[in-house]
Amino acid sequence: MKFVVKAWSNGKARTGLLQLSNCPSSIETPSLLLSTRKGLPLFISPDLLPSLPSPDSHLLQFSPLHFLEVPSPKSISNIGGLHQMLGLHEYGFAAVPRDSIQCLPECDSTNKMGASFETPCGRRLIKPAEYIELISSMRPNLWTTLADEVPAWVSDKRNKTSVDRTVKWLDECIAKSPAGGAVFGSIVGGSNVEERQRCAQEVAMRNVSGICMSYWIGGFGLGESMDERPSLLNAVTDKLPEERPRLISGLGLPEEILQGVAAGVDLFDSVYIYHLTLGGFALIFPLDTMEKNLYDFQSTDKGSDGTKINLKATLYRKDSTPILEGCSCYTCMNHTKAYINHLLNVHEMLAQILLEIHNTHHYLGFFHSIREAIKEGKFEQFQKKFVQSRHDHLAASV
Repeated sequence: MKFVVKAWSNGKARTGLLQLSNCPSSIETPSLLLSTRKGLPLFISPDLLPSLPSPDSHLLQFSPLHFLEVPSPKSISNIGGLHQMLGLHEYGFAAVPRDSIQCLPECDSTNKMGASFETPCGRRLIKPAEYIELISSMRPNLWTTLADEVPAWVSDKRNKTSVDRTVKWLDECIAKSPAGGAVFGSIVGGSNVEERQRCAQEVAMRNVSGICMSYWIGGFGLGESMDERPSLLNAVTDKLPEERPRLISGLGLPEEILQGVAAGVDLFDSVYIYHLTLGGFALIFPLDTMEKNLYDFQSTDKGSDGTKINLKATLYRKDSTPILEGCSCYTCMNHTKAYINHLLNVHEMLAQILLEIHNTHHYLGFFHSIREAIKEGKFEQFQKKFVQSRHDHLAASV
């Protein structure tokens, strides 16, 4: 893996190029990792993946915990790894142990030997050696070390234990690190600024044994408020070298993504699109928010928050227009709101397929707009305009 920063805007916001060994094209950052179950998006089949913007959609996140039993790590290894098993040779895979769809980490201070996770085969204690065995069999392009994530409300003592344990597991993972695949050292610390700084400093010093460490920022989306998040993010990124990429989990809303970008985060692992799709929502906010106001854009649906519409609503039963005029995704080019409303109301899975295609396409476009704003040196204005437009719409709808 190679990474180079190309442009900066308003302090920490930055664009870069990420080159993975098996991807023919470089991927621009900030970028979104598509959430998957066992390596494939929840509703988009492999034959439809090429319909998404390329190479923006060529980063796939998966949880190694999904492969504890079937297919077994040994079977995957014999096949030749995850790329070979799924036939997605031009896509990059990122292994992150956190599974935000199924559950969030529990606050358990008794498991000193490994991390406790809710898995498809029940709650399991995963030790670093077992985790590295999973990584070795799957051969992802990048992988994060095991982490002891805690929610925002734990005590300072529990936070300190979390950091100590995560750093200890980091050393164990590095010692057993498989050949190939970029290592992202895990950084935790909950809602404690000092512990986050300490963890970031410890991880940043671990460029040993020929391993050039990148960074995964964990422990977000676990109860911290929007107001306290910027200081927590900056406490981490201030301690990290600028030349290495940073990946984060737990930030999904557009405003949260913008907070991460403002702090210097490059890669985002999010289940936001999945939750939108499952609820029957479609993204509709304008991607050129420097020119338009969200409230003036479109949405007569009272259930809208200015960024999405609820296609289950009777309002769309006879609406023969696409989800979003001018959108070039497969769904908008071929289907109407009325058709998707019908599919949702008869509980047809095709509704989720079409919605995930549109939502993924649109959110990738949002990341493209962020990158363009950074290149133009206008990221701060872009962020303020987006957040203010959303706030104005919500205030007007009360």
